[in-house]
Amino acid sequence: MKIQTRIALVTGANRGIGHAVAKGLLQKGIKVIATSRKESDGQGTVERLSAFGDVIYQQLDVTDISSVENAFDFVRTEFGKLDILVNNAGINYDSWHNVQNADLDEVRVTLETNTLGPWQTIQTFLPLLRKSESARIVNVSSGAGSLSSQTGGTPAYSLSKLALNGLTLQFAGALKKDRILVNAVCPGWVRTDMGGSGATRSVEEGADTIIWAALLENENLTGKFFRDRREIAW
Repeated sequence: MKIQTRIALVTGANRGIGHAVAKGLLQKGIKVIATSRKESDGQGTVERLSAFGDVIYQQLDVTDISSVENAFDFVRTEFGKLDILVNNAGINYDSWHNVQNADLDEVRVTLETNTLGPWQTIQTFLPLLRKSESARIVNVSSGAGSLSSQTGGTPAYSLSKLALNGLTLQFAGALKKDRILVNAVCPGWVRTDMGGSGATRSVEEGADTIIWAALLENENLTGKFFRDRREIAW
């Protein structure tokens, strides 16, 4: 019997954690659709990742519905299914604001990318995820999105990730009957453009649990929040 190749789509795969996740999945034998907001990043992304496995590029801006739908049409035409969706694209660790002085226009933009973007992407790709025998959705969240972390700082980022965690629970409950696992992962403080050079973890260390969650075999592990392959409190 021919083993069908598993297909993963990773948003924001052109750099940082998303790039490390795509690399790790490729090394596991998964075919990866690496996406980025800017199409100009496409060639470089594929060139860097192609040494690790079977990768293809598709432009995808999670805040642009036409872009999301174009990506869906591409995956449907090329593969007819999707096994893994990693919602990694995220913006704006707004450490310069607190909840009292937050720029609400900036908050709206952050929510569009960090919360509504993954929501729209999941909704759009559900028909293809339902065609997988073992679909997995991983939302890249943050400890800043835990309830205990809501102390007034980084309001746009923290509240967008808190909402993403709620979205994870909502989809996990709604899709349990379809055997689609939906989980959130905190990668920790990672040395990326957002995390800064002083962060304690490499991108590979940050990507590890995301990759692990994307390949989960235990179907009871859905609607969870993970860090370092362990469940943490919402």
